[in-house]
Amino acid sequence: MTDAITYERIGDIAVLKAQNPPVNALGVDVRRGLLAGIEQAEADGVKAVLIYGDGRTYFAGADIREFGKTPLEPYLPDLCNRIEASPLIVVSAMHGTALGGGLEIALSSHYRVAVPSARMGLPEVNLGLMPGAGGTQRLPRLTGVEAAIGIITSGRQVDATEALELGVVDKITEGDPREIGLAYVKELLDAGVVRRATGELPLASGVDFDAEYDRVLKKGRGQLSPAVAVRGIQAAVEADSFLAGMKRERELFMELMETDQRQGLIHAFFSERAVSKLPELKGVESRALNAMGVIGGGTMGAGIATAALLANLPVVLIEMTGEATAMARGRIEGNLEGALKRGKISQEKYDHLTGEALVLSTDYAALSDVDLVVEAVFESMDVKRDVFGKLDAHCKPGAVLASNTSYLDVDEIAAATSRPQDVVGLHFFSPAHIMKLLEVVVAKETSPETLATGFALGKLLKKVAVRSGICDGFIGNRIMNAYRRAAEYMVLDGASPYQVDKVVTGFGFPMGPFAMGDLAGLDINWAARKRRAPTRDARERVPMFYEMLCEGGDFGQKTGKGFYIYEEGKRGGVPNPAVAELIAKDQAQQGVTARDFSDEEVLRRYMCAMVNEAAKVVGEGIAQRSLDVDMVMLFGYGFPRFFGGPLKWADIQGLEAVLADIKSYARADDFFWAPAPLLEQLVAEGKSFDDLNKG
Repeated sequence: MTDAITYERIGDIAVLKAQNPPVNALGVDVRRGLLAGIEQAEADGVKAVLIYGDGRTYFAGADIREFGKTPLEPYLPDLCNRIEASPLIVVSAMHGTALGGGLEIALSSHYRVAVPSARMGLPEVNLGLMPGAGGTQRLPRLTGVEAAIGIITSGRQVDATEALELGVVDKITEGDPREIGLAYVKELLDAGVVRRATGELPLASGVDFDAEYDRVLKKGRGQLSPAVAVRGIQAAVEADSFLAGMKRERELFMELMETDQRQGLIHAFFSERAVSKLPELKGVESRALNAMGVIGGGTMGAGIATAALLANLPVVLIEMTGEATAMARGRIEGNLEGALKRGKISQEKYDHLTGEALVLSTDYAALSDVDLVVEAVFESMDVKRDVFGKLDAHCKPGAVLASNTSYLDVDEIAAATSRPQDVVGLHFFSPAHIMKLLEVVVAKETSPETLATGFALGKLLKKVAVRSGICDGFIGNRIMNAYRRAAEYMVLDGASPYQVDKVVTGFGFPMGPFAMGDLAGLDINWAARKRRAPTRDARERVPMFYEMLCEGGDFGQKTGKGFYIYEEGKRGGVPNPAVAELIAKDQAQQGVTARDFSDEEVLRRYMCAMVNEAAKVVGEGIAQRSLDVDMVMLFGYGFPRFFGGPLKWADIQGLEAVLADIKSYARADDFFWAPAPLLEQLVAEGKSFDDLNKG
């Protein structure tokens, strides 16, 4: 026995209690303790074994401290098989969460009882893996194949009620897990039940596994682990024996262990948890957050207000006119109606949020009691400085004044107030009540308490908050401008916008840059291009087909036409034939001879532009760590999670090869493709971007 598992005998029942706080992770001491407990119970001559977790949960999954290390015996698949093979009746009492290996321990038990609040699942696909200790073999024997495919390939958690309906648990009982477990074991013994091994249950299926594999691969935009998990479930159905199915599951698991996608997903997992942990905020207390103000009730402002309301933060929203406040209310109510329809909130909650918790006004004096206010007005420095002057006059001392600007200098905005220490940038992404990214932009005089409050708001709103310094576009939009320019250069030189979009979506992005421009509104980027034009470097290439399209009034989906043509009632668009004419005109005016681009070159240039600019962002200190860039691109721009982010992707490719490609592109355009000094330094020192995360 180990300290992580205690053994107690109560009559004919051996009780194995897990006590490995905080989540009873299945580290080696827990595994050894469970094995020793089963063996001792058999030697003691009891009739049954109860397994449960002390504290707040059953086994919540693997011990993340063991990730990347050589596993130690007993291995989890062997332990699960040993538990299932016991001649005693083995029962698991489940509370909290039973995830991954935790659920696999429960599935290898012969019977399962759970409290109503228990949740369970097999989330391994989110780490680029699949269940490897019998999950793909045992779960379908309880739920049926189709339900098992849905649970395993999504990695979602199942509540106790659904688990009971599917046969994952046998009984739901309110109470302490130890007490309900003992009561259930006694009930089973009194009824004279026999041992019921999940691996011995019959399994039939009429599923077309090839079709399921293709469907899941397409749904995951190329993520391998969910699709490979389908093959594991297929082995449960088609293998000659349960042990043969287990062997095939393990083979598939080990294949996934060696993939680049697994590296990327592990990086994303740990980076998401590390990104908001800033050394500069250690010991710094955030200010109170009991009420929030929002300036502007357009799409962005209404989304920010909705996010705050859903986090139970009362909102005061300011608009210029009564008509505008009515429209803002309509947008917010529409957002909350969506949450109501999805079951995220009750009707009573909806009524409270749209009534008591939301105040709309045209008078800035209504903001007198809010703790933090976010402006979401037109992207104009003059407009924003005017707003901040009014906030300075009406908000109470200590209130945090935040700008939702996407590009503008927060220092200049802060200068419009008498309290620049209270000013911070909070760049939300649209739709703000859905998108998880929040860039927290630190101005020159932003105080540590103000910064901490920005991160506290992000946590309250369940956002992934990332620290950014000040530059044009901050982290995300600055990088996006670079790879969008790379895409435009390729189109000017002969590639098709539709080829670029297809290659990018084939890589795993939800949309290509030209379709995304149509969705966001081409006029937004057009305005930014015009703003930058007076200070543009003379060496910069400037494709003009984008401007030509906008000058014709085609701004994308909002006007029904952009790079694509959109018909009402139809999803997506079809290529706009006029675009080819504009590109040809641009090529003729600039003396460009078009050439063909392979899909491989399109992707490589697109990604190298992203990596090079990201390296400049980190090298200049706009982002403090490479993982900050990766999280911005994952949660704000749809970068495929299974590659971890652009800088993790570059590490996987090899920085020397990436730099060599950038230098080769620079032979034709040494301004745009000037290598990032940080990238050159890392290559010279034989280091990776990930090394920058370890300081």
